[in-house]
Amino acid sequence: MTESSEWLIYRGAGEPHDGMNRLPPPPPWRDFTGRTAEAGTDGGDGSRDRRLGANRHLAELHRPGAEELEMINAALYLRRPLLVTGSPGAGKSTLAHSVAYELGLGDVLRWSIVSRSALQDGLYHYDAIARLQDVQIAAQGGYGTAGGTPGAVEAIGSYIRLGPLGTALLPSDTPRVLLIDELDKSDIDLPNDLLNVLEEGEFEIPELQRIADRLPDGEAEVLTADGTKVRVRDGRVRCRAFPFVVLTSNGERDFPAPLMRRCIHLELDRPDHNRLATFVRAHLGDEAARAGDDLISRFLERSRSELLAADQLLNAIYLTDAAAPPSRDRLADLLIQRLDRPR
Repeated sequence: MTESSEWLIYRGAGEPHDGMNRLPPPPPWRDFTGRTAEAGTDGGDGSRDRRLGANRHLAELHRPGAEELEMINAALYLRRPLLVTGSPGAGKSTLAHSVAYELGLGDVLRWSIVSRSALQDGLYHYDAIARLQDVQIAAQGGYGTAGGTPGAVEAIGSYIRLGPLGTALLPSDTPRVLLIDELDKSDIDLPNDLLNVLEEGEFEIPELQRIADRLPDGEAEVLTADGTKVRVRDGRVRCRAFPFVVLTSNGERDFPAPLMRRCIHLELDRPDHNRLATFVRAHLGDEAARAGDDLISRFLERSRSELLAADQLLNAIYLTDAAAPPSRDRLADLLIQRLDRPR
């Protein structure tokens, strides 16, 4: 193997080999090795470390700008959703994790929006088909459920799971943090459908309301988006502390005025050299930030005329350091490709 190809794991030669043994640990933001959750720390999926960086204590000297801090605090004081707009990689979704971490509000609930997302997806899902199947199995002498026989009214909660929005609206003394990511990817109806729920802080579950008078104390036990079980009374979920809701948008569309009226709007500028260095330091440490300073400068220069994302810079700095390829600059350019390239 030549010196120029020593860093290659897959060689394309069609011959099996043990190259995987040379693969270094994954980048911190792509480490999916679950860990046990402890009180006040990241959840078992490691999502907080992936978002904020395992070395986030090294970034403490950096503070958000005055306008950013003011808008975030305005949303907290007013109990209003925070609509965060800006280019990809500007740190919009990371903001939700940062607030949750600093204020001790637990793991962030995330609802990633796609073109087919509907309000119902965020609130709850009732699996009527699974219940029917369980009724049929029970009728044939098969298994039952923890909540009673599948056909019994008290068992219905076993087939209802709250979505991220529904879970965020559960009554609690402290608010949950909910990230509704890339709302601009939704169809035209979703922003308007969100209005009433965000204004009233409550929603109904008709499947439970219809049988509330036949449920013990009118309550049913349902699953949350976190995988825990809670009791819902009279088929209504009503928040006590309004959640800190972060809506993000890449600016691909305008939102209706009624939604904008109910939100605090924050526009994030493209990060400067200091903020990018802080970003790299939080994820990869001081040494990587210093070694990649030239790549940060080149990234900033290109971003003046090209649409780029900060995580592309992270990829380039990590890979050129971990793999030490002979053509470092060329590989970095291949990884940091403009996102608005004409096809």
